[in-house]
Amino acid sequence: ARIRAAKAELEAEAKELEARKAKPDPGDSDHAKRGRGRPAQHPPGQPKPTAQRNFTDPESRIMKGRDGFIQGYNAQAAVDADAQIILSHRLSNNASDQDALIPLLDSIKANTGAMPDELSADSGFCSEANLAGLIARGVRGYVASGRAAKARGGTKGGTLVQAMRTRIKRGGHRTRYRLRKFTVEPVFGHIKSARGFR
Repeated sequence: ARIRAAKAELEAEAKELEARKAKPDPGDSDHAKRGRGRPAQHPPGQPKPTAQRNFTDPESRIMKGRDGFIQGYNAQAAVDADAQIILSHRLSNNASDQDALIPLLDSIKANTGAMPDELSADSGFCSEANLAGLIARGVRGYVASGRAAKARGGTKGGTLVQAMRTRIKRGGHRTRYRLRKFTVEPVFGHIKSARGFR
């Protein structure tokens, strides 16, 4: 029964993914150019032959880690710089951090009753939507934007990403972003090493 249920879930995910793909506009002149390339390896709307499902923890996903791949979750934490305590945390089965920043901020406000004045985050959280969310909440952000040459899609990012890149670069070695190394990383180090999770 478990195998049939897992197979049905894989098929449902494949159909949902196919339905989410944008349908081409027949009047789009660039459509012919984009339509070129290798043909699909498997029928659309069906799971790939290599698709897998974990029976022990079906909600977990395969994530890339420092030492290879593991079956697990992506964890984020918001840590107070002065007290070194976790104000908010989040677990997700999505390897990307981009959808986690704003929920973390809102959770901080729910847990403490106040929105932080400043925030430091690594490049995994850098997106136009997240930076706009920081501005809307009145939080001064120091979010690493990654390397300009390696920005998504070969572009250099939007105007908010460019402004953040300039802010971090202008601060140089004194930038507030550097505090992240002394705020969040030690907490993760304690969790992984002192508590035996590494």
